[in-house]
Formats: sequence, C-alpha cells, structure tokens
Amino acid sequence: MALAVAIFLLVVGSIFFHFAVPYFGWWFTDIAADWGSIDFTITVTVIVTGTVFVLLNLFLAYCVYKFREKEGHKAVYEPENAKLEVWLSVITSIGVIAMLAPGLFVWATFVNVPEGATEYEVMGQQWQWAFRYPGADGQLGFADTALVTESNPFGVNLDDPRGQDDVVVTGPEMHLPINQPVKANLRSNDVLHNYTVPQFRVKMDLVPGLVSYLWFDPNKVGRYDILCEELCGIGHFVMRGSVVVDTQEDFDTWIANQPTFAETQSRIAANPAADQAQYALCATCHGAAGEGNQSLNGPKLAGQSAWYIERQLNYFKNGVRGGEGDTNGAVMAPMVQTLATDDAVRNMAAYIASLPDTPAPTTVTGDIDNGYDIYDRNCAACHLDDGSGTWYTDAPALAGMSDWYFVTQISNFRAGIRGLHRGDNYGGQMVGMATAMSGIKEIQDVAAYINTLK
Repeated sequence: MALAVAIFLLVVGSIFFHFAVPYFGWWFTDIAADWGSIDFTITVTVIVTGTVFVLLNLFLAYCVYKFREKEGHKAVYEPENAKLEVWLSVITSIGVIAMLAPGLFVWATFVNVPEGATEYEVMGQQWQWAFRYPGADGQLGFADTALVTESNPFGVNLDDPRGQDDVVVTGPEMHLPINQPVKANLRSNDVLHNYTVPQFRVKMDLVPGLVSYLWFDPNKVGRYDILCEELCGIGHFVMRGSVVVDTQEDFDTWIANQPTFAETQSRIAANPAADQAQYALCATCHGAAGEGNQSLNGPKLAGQSAWYIERQLNYFKNGVRGGEGDTNGAVMAPMVQTLATDDAVRNMAAYIASLPDTPAPTTVTGDIDNGYDIYDRNCAACHLDDGSGTWYTDAPALAGMSDWYFVTQISNFRAGIRGLHRGDNYGGQMVGMATAMSGIKEIQDVAAYINTLK
C-alpha cells in the first residue's frame, strides 16, 4: 500500500513540477531564430513520453495496490496474452511515429540550406572560439589544420586567392545581421567540440578532420551565449563565446573594422630596437633587464613571449586591466599610454621578449607535492607540463617568473579583480580555473611547485 501511494505521489509531483517549471525559468529560452519547428518537435516528444510515464506509473501503482499480497489470494500465471500484446504493439508504434515523424521533417529542412544564405566559419579549439567571414568575393578560402601556425591560427592556405580578403576574428565574439539566413561551417583544430546557441535551437559537433555545418535565420537583435556542449577537456566549462545579432547597418560597421587575412599576414615585423630607449620608463619598476622588483610591485618580464606582453599592454591601454580594485594595475595604466601607436606596443613587446631570461628568485614556499597535484590536474593543460606556456591555448609562461606575482594574480582572479572585464577574453577563463585552488595556501603550494620547473 505504501509503495502504491509513493508511486502515485511521484506522478503527481512530476506533473506539478513540469507545469511549475516555466515560472522558475527552467524551460525553453526565448527563441531568436526561425526554428520554431524544433520547439514543436520537442513539445511533441515531451507530450508522448510524459503521457506514457503517467499512464504506466499509474497502472503500476494500481497493480501494486490491486494485487498486493492478501490472505487467501493466489497469483495466477498467465504466460501469454495475444490481445494485450497487439494493443501494446499498436500503441507503442503510434507513440514512436509521433515522436520521430516531426523530427524527420525538421531534419529534412535542417540539411538543406536555403539559397542565398551567407556562409561563415566557426573554428573551435581548446578552449576558445574564432570566426572567419567571406570578404568582397563572397567566398571563404581553403583552410586546413595542418597549416595552423602562430601567425596563421586559422590555417588559411597562403596560396589561395579566395582567402586573402577573408575577414578573421580571433576573439570569442561574433556578429550576424538580423533576418539574413546564415550557414555556419564548423571546424575543430584539436578534439570534438560543439557549437551551440540555445536561443537559435540548432547545434552541431565540430569534428577534427571534417567540416560540419548548420544553418539558421537570426530574427531577434541581442547578445547570446555560445556554448560548447561536447566534453572537450578540463577547460570545457570555460569555453564560452558570444554572438551578437545586429541590424544590417551595425553589422556592416562592425565587420568593416575587422582585419582581413591578408592584413594579418602583411604586418611589418616588430622592431625590438625601435622602442628600446622608451623601456627606460618600464625599467624603473621592472628592472633594466626585465628581472622584476617586488618592492615596487614590478613582476619579472623577461622570459615572456611577445604575443602575451603585447596583449597585456593593450589591455592596460584600453582599460581592460587596471580597473577597480586592481591597485597595482592602476599604476600601469597611465604608463602604457606613452606607447601611442599599435606599432609602438608591438615593438616594446618584442624588445622585452628579447631580454635575457634569468629565473626570478624564489620568495614563496609551500607544499610542493600538493602544488604538483593541483598544477598537473588543472594548469598543465594550458601552461604545459614544464610551465613554458604556449600561444595555442593563450597561456603565458609560468616557470621562472615572479612567484609572488603569480600568487597575487591568482588571488585577483579568484576575487574578481581581474578577468571579469568583457574585453578580457582569456582572463575570464582563468576566473573559473583559479577556483581549483581553495585559498592562499594552495595558491602558494602551486607557486612553490612552479618554482621547481626550469
């Protein structure tokens, strides 16, 4: 009797929760594309499976109650019931057809991209997004993972004339014009990823070695999250991006300000000597050889890659770093303004990267074994086992750098002082990863382990 009541209450509770869910926001997101048919398909599936769930469990509760053990009653063994089997087969077939048929019609539409749809490319890699749009010729150039380098992260074939005017966006924010059907060509540089925007309803895997696709017609202006819904490694949960649906005018303005592939390949190489004299201002805090000075809160710079130094200088220059709560960063912000042009920033970064690299002195101690365990499980995936860092995951070098600065910055990430600015595309990932260290002691343990890396 108690079991029958419990099953009945389970059914009632499930029905109540289902209808109460919209009031708590646990239901469909607002749709922002012309894929209402997918919502209809999901609704049909919920109705069919929900009806079966309710009827079967109510029948189970009835059977538990009706045929419970009672004195004087004896169970009857009935091996076959042809009539019941026919009814179950018919009802099951109807239910399966009701669930599958709408999906097949939707799939037939999904695989047939409408004529006139604009193509663009979504490239996923651990753990970030990048995007490529056709240029004036309306065609995307050939690209391949085998051609990917630091200066050509999309792997565009340099000899393909169609790719020279392609518009490349290396940040995790893409834009699309409203009411214009688009086809997204999906490509992965490493492992399985998945391109998902909940408001667009469609999703598709990015498979290494293949180019998959999806299409949709964005019909609502706004900013929407891009998610990876395929487990792609330790940084899967921080692989986030944004798609902004603009008016045509705003989209045209935005894309006109993005560089073409040819422009990214024709930049004049940085000149380390051009801004060597200007480094004298930096040397006040960071030392003449970039060795750092803890008493002036100047971390060691020598040993860092030019691409990372350039990015941080631009962050300070554009207000991404040095904001509220970042006392030391606020000191850097006005200093960087002396680098008036992009070339000046690149030249300064190149000069600093050319300084002789001598490991910073050890100032932090901790449990090295515990630090190794945390670093190996969390940090090594991006910063590599030897702490040398790599451009591929946008991870700076850690080994040989100022350990006290590492402790300060991880603490800042944990406190939200650093990494939460909308323009800090990669610092936002570190905010999530920094929680792998429970507090200052574990941060010091990791710093102590990094000090052992040479």
